Amino acid sequence: MNYRIDNLQYCNWSREIFEINHQAKLDAVHATICYHEDFDELQKNINTWNDYFRKNDDLIFLGKTSKDIEQAQLKNKTAIFYGLQNCSPIEDNIDYVETLKNQGVMFMQLTYNNQSLLATGCYEERDSGITRMGKEVIKEMNRVKMIIDMSHSAEFSTLEAIEISEEPIVVSHANPLFWHKGLRNKSDDILKALNDSGGMIGFSLYPHHLKDASNCSLQSFCQMIAETTKRISIKQIGIGSDLCIRHPDSIVEWMRNGTWTKTKDFGEGSASNAGFPPQPSWFEDARGFDNLEKGLQEVGFSVDETHDILGNNWYNFYRKFD
Repeated sequence: MNYRIDNLQYCNWSREIFEINHQAKLDAVHATICYHEDFDELQKNINTWNDYFRKNDDLIFLGKTSKDIEQAQLKNKTAIFYGLQNCSPIEDNIDYVETLKNQGVMFMQLTYNNQSLLATGCYEERDSGITRMGKEVIKEMNRVKMIIDMSHSAEFSTLEAIEISEEPIVVSHANPLFWHKGLRNKSDDILKALNDSGGMIGFSLYPHHLKDASNCSLQSFCQMIAETTKRISIKQIGIGSDLCIRHPDSIVEWMRNGTWTKTKDFGEGSASNAGFPPQPSWFEDARGFDNLEKGLQEVGFSVDETHDILGNNWYNFYRKFD
């Protein structure tokens, strides 16, 4: 079977979004359920998701293993896998790692842009790498089979995490630095380290990570993917769209600012473009996977290779954590 998996979305969740993902034939979505929340605040978000599952059980259900991706395709539904874009919910209590894994959290970033208790984010001027607590949390995440995500982490911290972890890690939503100089995009050194360690990168459709931003062409994006396969195996790449559709601009302020600053942080945008930029016309929502399928084949990928990029590779990666 061939699977379609979007390994990062943070949409304004509603039945409309779940229907869009269903129309896009997505078998699984890695959904962000945390940016800056502490443990108790995250429990409220999980309760909200429980309501989503109850009210939309014809479309979605909570995924915990690769078997759920198989079941999603058989039942014509989408499996939702929880992910944290920050380590804030574990606070300074390593026991929370296992607690959250038992609640269905499959992915956790060690940091979101800033220095955390575990690692350095990509917006910091100095990258001190993985902290003492970070090394212990990596070990614990390996033990409970929670996937380490370094999408928002700085260079040295990412390379150290790859080296320290006994399990492969992911960059769930970013693009190569050779293509576009976004703060979060990843260097050739990181791509090589991911390749050598069995890790994965999910290519992002968030305009601040794209060459020509919202005007990025489908051909340019797919050619970037082709060029990236010279640096990392074609079996270790996928899509992590970073879709944030239907959100008001106040949410992007929450994503960037949390409760840690009183000064507006404009991220990779500017004061004149502080909100969500428009998606490229060929990927306004997850139904753009159809365009990706055509575009990847037009730049030379075979049908099988295209299916691998659009989901099979993520499915095979999830299987390592069953």
